[in-house]
Amino acid sequence: MKRKTAIKSIVAIVTLGGASGALYNFLTPGKAIPLSDLSKKKPLIAELAETIIPRTHTPGAKDAHVEDYIIKMIAENTDPKMQRSFLAGLYAVDHYAMDEYKKLFTNCASDEKNKILKHFEDKATYPFDLLNRANRKFLGAPFFFHLRDLTVEGYCTSLAGATQGMAYDYIPVTFEACIPLQKNQLAWSTK
Repeated sequence: MKRKTAIKSIVAIVTLGGASGALYNFLTPGKAIPLSDLSKKKPLIAELAETIIPRTHTPGAKDAHVEDYIIKMIAENTDPKMQRSFLAGLYAVDHYAMDEYKKLFTNCASDEKNKILKHFEDKATYPFDLLNRANRKFLGAPFFFHLRDLTVEGYCTSLAGATQGMAYDYIPVTFEACIPLQKNQLAWSTK
């Protein structure tokens, strides 16, 4: 009986300690990052976005200038805590690339870049859904998911992405809920 009580006590103390640390980080106000730090990372952001949406027979993220969109969204529409988290993620990418491949992310080969992003994707999730939800609730979206979401938003709302990367009908005549897909049709279409 004493052993069970001791184990329960240890689990409770560890849980409360972790929760209080997360709560402290969540509640402490922070300063916005200097925008010069973010603009210095523009080539890295461009390479990360291009790794997520590469150029094929359609334009890639670099062609759509997604890096400008990401920098603007982080600088103007993100709270200081997420700004610091995003910048820390950018530094972590370069540190991981240096540790694994002895070069910066921008100098890595395509397959190395994919492995690095896969590492950060795996690192961003826990095996238990409850932990993932708690992490997002208290600490915000992990770096990889924030980068991925901004890359897709920036690409899909850019001129190159909307008109060349996806099928685009700028004057839809009618709404058809179910349409047959054509051979080699692009990702999105109104016809």
